[in-house]
Amino acid sequence: MIAGARPGAMTGIRRVIATAMARDLSAFVLPGVAIARSMGLDLARSHLRITGTPRHANVLIVVGPLHPGLRDAAAVAYAQMPRPRAILALGTDDIAPLPAADATAALTPDGLKSGLADLRRAIAAGAFRPEVEDFTAPALEVRVQYTCPMHPEVVSDEPGDCPICGMTLLPRETAAGGHAGHQPSASMAATSGHSDPVAHGSADAASDGPYTCPMHPEVVSDEPGKCPKCGMNLVKVGDEGGHGHSGHGHSGHGGHSDHSAHGEPSAHAESAAKPTYTCPMHPEVVSDEPGDCPKCGMHLVKAGDEGGHGHGSHGDHSAHGGHGSHGAHTAHSARAHETTASEAIYTCPMHPEVTSAEPGKCPKCGMNLVKAGNEGGHGHSGHGGHGGHGEKSAQTDHTGHGAHGGHSPVAIEGIEPHFMSMVELTKDQPRSSDGLQMDWIEAPFGPFFPGLPAGLHLNLTLDGDTVAGSAARSLVGQTVLKGGTTMAAAEFVDHLGALMPLSPQAYRALACAAVEEAAGIAPTADERRARAAAVERERIASHLGWLAEFGSQTGFLWLSNRAGALQLAVQDADIAEIAALAAPLKRLIRRVQSAPLMRMRLRGIARIGKDIAASGPVDRARGGGADARTGDATLSALGFAPRQREGGDALARLMLRCDEITQSLALIAAAGTLATPRLADVGAVLGEGSASVETPRGAARLRVKLSDGKVTGAELETPSTLHLALVDPLTAQQELGDALVAVGSLDLSPWEMAV
Repeated sequence: MIAGARPGAMTGIRRVIATAMARDLSAFVLPGVAIARSMGLDLARSHLRITGTPRHANVLIVVGPLHPGLRDAAAVAYAQMPRPRAILALGTDDIAPLPAADATAALTPDGLKSGLADLRRAIAAGAFRPEVEDFTAPALEVRVQYTCPMHPEVVSDEPGDCPICGMTLLPRETAAGGHAGHQPSASMAATSGHSDPVAHGSADAASDGPYTCPMHPEVVSDEPGKCPKCGMNLVKVGDEGGHGHSGHGHSGHGGHSDHSAHGEPSAHAESAAKPTYTCPMHPEVVSDEPGDCPKCGMHLVKAGDEGGHGHGSHGDHSAHGGHGSHGAHTAHSARAHETTASEAIYTCPMHPEVTSAEPGKCPKCGMNLVKAGNEGGHGHSGHGGHGGHGEKSAQTDHTGHGAHGGHSPVAIEGIEPHFMSMVELTKDQPRSSDGLQMDWIEAPFGPFFPGLPAGLHLNLTLDGDTVAGSAARSLVGQTVLKGGTTMAAAEFVDHLGALMPLSPQAYRALACAAVEEAAGIAPTADERRARAAAVERERIASHLGWLAEFGSQTGFLWLSNRAGALQLAVQDADIAEIAALAAPLKRLIRRVQSAPLMRMRLRGIARIGKDIAASGPVDRARGGGADARTGDATLSALGFAPRQREGGDALARLMLRCDEITQSLALIAAAGTLATPRLADVGAVLGEGSASVETPRGAARLRVKLSDGKVTGAELETPSTLHLALVDPLTAQQELGDALVAVGSLDLSPWEMAV
């Protein structure tokens, strides 16, 4: 409890509070409640409140050895729990990077009971301590994320392109608390507010305000932050691409830019007529020849063609500043802008030298070309300013810009000045099913998301509340089988069963059958019937576990509670106990299949056609479909015939699993015997063998090589690996809730997937 205690001495009132906390425990379970149930743990009867989020829990229960792929996520979950918090580890002592467990016990129902008793005593005694240790999840300390230089609100854990403008995402290190770490390039620094110490003297000087937005220079703040209009990071004035107006003088004598006290033009004014090149994002970079910006790598453009960011020599003139020629120049610029705006010319917001008569993408940066005049108002057509006696030129609108007078972009087609039109930037993106176009965001789910398989990392790209794309992968999948591993044959059977916590009996039977074929031995008829009955019992328990998780996800809590309780009763039951459970199981099935709300919620969701590869209930719920049990002599003798449903949607898969529960009860009764699949001594043999078993999720196939009686090579095909490819087509253009139901209806086991 030292790492999870609240600071403070254990006074009388705190002792009372700690005792009350010890009695009222809320638990977050790792890897998940489904895994705990598969291990025989009845958490519902343990006087615990099981929560779907660590933020509402004060106990973290770790069930079994913590898989390496889940360690970082487990540490993050623990870091989110409020103090005082405690850890109960069942069946393992190695839970790093988590702090040491406050209580440990065996991974059994009795172990859970004794471990909770020890945990309650630890909480009552140590919920408050004068000195406590901090805990920081390593995954939160430093990580690399990818963001868009133009849209810093777009953040991804993987490289790619910005969904808004198409630019390549750039890496950045993110520290705990969300602050960006060391920026990898000058262009990244420009958008994240890190000034260049070479250009500005020192890093210390760069930390002084004020700050402004590179895209909306009218936004000014004394502190760093984000632009309220476009979300870009504010940058220090002078670093934002010339919006600081560093060339505007603003002298105490009326602000005659770059003019001496005697009115003589400066060298800058004399050189204004020479062709110079500058960077659209860093106008302080000026060159006499074309080239690339040394800060961000963008192509230099002719001064005056880059959208006016440099503001050239158009000074800010006071009322007594004369210089009527500047007013004439202003009028000319405004007329030129209007002429350009009237032509159907498209240009790049980042590279205005790129123009096209048709819409498309910039060949330099990949951004969508926008109609000239709509690219953010960076033309600044109204530079220059005030006529001979300080009167505003009729062609120039200085509204809202005060003394600067140099910002007067013309608003075209209702687009706010300095605003990059999202309509233009998203016009080439596919529309959602509701016809709307919105900024896309990445929404990660898992590996501990309620209603989804534990260990599955699901990343959905959301266009509003519609899924535009998805990616799913396993964090706990098997890697040791490909290429094989040398171990005794019986040890291999145990190993494969342990790798698959959601269906160990089926994979034990699969390993036994493959090794027996390689060794040239055959089990007896009684052994085959007992194995078949064990797999059918597991099918019942697995389908009940899926119903429990599916009920939790869809809001049918009565289904979740009842199916979970029956799963615990079935998975270790013998023949007589299975027979006694037949009646309550059939009652549950009838209630599920007749529930009108269930039909309304699931009908039409995640429909799969017959042209898509699938296995198991997912395959047989669309009419027809294969079943690896077909042709098995033992099961045929027990009266097996494949069950099928029409429709191919989430409702059909639900109904089919209910049908198979009823069928498996009959097969077990016909077998009359039931035993865990075990392998006889195969001796020192050499050979190869293969086998197929219909697991609760579909057909699994295993090929093994034996050498001197040991398994030296193995290749495994699983239904969950096949079904993982269905996630993207089933979730595309679905509302978020329906997309999660679609993934849940597949009954994926991340432990079966290759990683």
